[in-house]
Amino acid sequence: MKTFKRYTITSALPYANGPLHIGHLAGCYIPSDIYARYLRSRERDVAYICGSDEHGVAITIKAKKEGISPQDVVDRYHEMMKKSFQEFGISFDHYSRTSAPIHHETASEFFKDLYEKGEFLEQITQQYYDEEAGQFLADRYIEGTCPKCGYEHAYGDQCEKCGSSLSPTDLLNPKSKLSGSSPVLKDTKHWFLDLARYTDFLKNWILEEHQGDWKNNVLGQCRSWLEAGDGLQARSMTRDMEWGIPVPVEGAEGKVLYVWFDAPIGYISSTKEWAAEQGKDWEPYWKDQDTKLVHFIGKDNIVFHCIIFPAILKTHGGYVLPDNVPANEFLNLEGDKISTSRNWAVWLHEYLEEFPGKQDVLRYVLTANAPETKDNDFTWKDFQGRNNSELVAIFGNFVNRAVVLTHKFFDGKVPALGKFEAVDRDVLEEMADFPERIADSIERYRFREALSLVMDFARMGNKYLAETEPWKSIKTDPERTATVLNIALNIAANLAVVAEPFLPFTAKKIYDMFELNGLTWKDAGKSDLLLEGNVLNQAALLFEKIEDQTVEQQVNKLLETKKKNAMETAPAAPMKELITYDDFVKLDMRVVKVLTAEPMPKSKKLLKLTVDTGLGQRTVLSGVAEHFKPEDLVGKQVVMLINLAPRKMMGIESEGMILMAEDKDGSLKLLQPHEAVASGSTIS
Repeated sequence: MKTFKRYTITSALPYANGPLHIGHLAGCYIPSDIYARYLRSRERDVAYICGSDEHGVAITIKAKKEGISPQDVVDRYHEMMKKSFQEFGISFDHYSRTSAPIHHETASEFFKDLYEKGEFLEQITQQYYDEEAGQFLADRYIEGTCPKCGYEHAYGDQCEKCGSSLSPTDLLNPKSKLSGSSPVLKDTKHWFLDLARYTDFLKNWILEEHQGDWKNNVLGQCRSWLEAGDGLQARSMTRDMEWGIPVPVEGAEGKVLYVWFDAPIGYISSTKEWAAEQGKDWEPYWKDQDTKLVHFIGKDNIVFHCIIFPAILKTHGGYVLPDNVPANEFLNLEGDKISTSRNWAVWLHEYLEEFPGKQDVLRYVLTANAPETKDNDFTWKDFQGRNNSELVAIFGNFVNRAVVLTHKFFDGKVPALGKFEAVDRDVLEEMADFPERIADSIERYRFREALSLVMDFARMGNKYLAETEPWKSIKTDPERTATVLNIALNIAANLAVVAEPFLPFTAKKIYDMFELNGLTWKDAGKSDLLLEGNVLNQAALLFEKIEDQTVEQQVNKLLETKKKNAMETAPAAPMKELITYDDFVKLDMRVVKVLTAEPMPKSKKLLKLTVDTGLGQRTVLSGVAEHFKPEDLVGKQVVMLINLAPRKMMGIESEGMILMAEDKDGSLKLLQPHEAVASGSTIS
């Protein structure tokens, strides 16, 4: 494979309207971090770039919902995401944001360049308009019934239930999310990029030049766009909004750049910012043909990074095009699609709080189960199993045994090598071969395969100790034991080098135990990383067993989320028959105070209550025993229908009805005044 002079690595700009979850990590951030760490270990010139994507409709929706400004929203989530990335060990060289002035300048310059070259089609189209709110509606501000599956809360661009891509005019019974009114179609002017003009260039560049080295899922999606019956269509690069980068041409007041025009340019503006801070020239990282540009993304972003952004770069001129776009498929959670709106996710900031010091466990599991070629599923049981049976029992066990035995038999000093036996020569030969095998898989973006080789490396170390049994030979042949442990320790040191891109926190623990630093990939495979007499620090536990109780807590947390989602989406009970006002005024509902409460013998459902109605005390039998303890009701003010005809139950006359609200999950809630009132106060 060609070695480039420098490498510009990007990972999709995370959208600043919520925290990060494991789907984000598995999709692009862990793969890109592995690749960047590996290249640095190969002593390559690397710019690993990212930043927060802070424009677009979802930001304004969230701001409006919370009653704050869009800037408040992006400030909150930018800092949260940046902190989570740092704590998780994602080693960006620079993490910027698209609200930065340098990004506004860069994106505006790109638009003006294409505008002056006549690349845009200026078109007047019809778009939904909210007459009550007085503004045009972006796709996500429109909600209606999906024409394909009948889901009543589909967005103007996508149905989250069936996954279909939509256009706002496809929706049945569209409603504005701003006012709830039915929008009308109204003329508006926008600037479109005529993608059809780039068809030949894109076909040649993608389907011919990269046919053999791009992933099949990426090529397949690109082919579906490029070879569709009606071909590539013109796509609007502007939107009717106030939040975003103003369109920098005359006659575009009240319009901003389409978020997918400005977001990929964020890679360039972030690189400019980084270069200025480092005293470097940014241009070689984007304009020198000896630079390898790699975009790490999820499959939902393929069209933007393989079709639209390359067309923009090509037209602007002077920029390198991506050498590869190794997009991953989606990660599901416990058999269900990850959804931020349904809170069906494992959030990174919560994981870091609930599993302190276990960043590498999640990095390992998400890499071992990465959705590289198809959608995969994360389960907490698999998380536990991989930790306990692989990280603890294989990787951690090998390193721990080598260090502990050295302390036990040789006072923590690396023992001398003696005469080699066949098993020693075999294991050293195999050790020398592992680094390039792992590197080959990383270079081809096969990170699951590379990680499995790292684990095979650890298995090899365990097998070597099991075959040589140094705990036995120490009694009869200390020199043989010394040789075995010297080799085992060097295997462990090598393991730290090749594992570092995947498990950086674990690699550091090993380096600290061995007092090693400055090792790079060129050192991997050598048998003298640790020399006779080197003093080892005490063994540190690399991984801890995860107990069933811990996993059950996480599963129960998700089940509670699922239960809550079911409640929120469950239809309300149908309305009963209409009544007249005269019917209503016959009901005498009053606030009463519960004086006593006691269970009814031989009844699981009934409680016997004594209440103060303001007109005197009454006895009421209420079927709430399965929802409330008697002592929880005493002293409470509740609502009661006091003119209900008395009814005898279990030998006791009940003189009214305590009114409750039944939630969608079947639980009962007390109807209470929000502040104390006199007993007998009427409800009207």
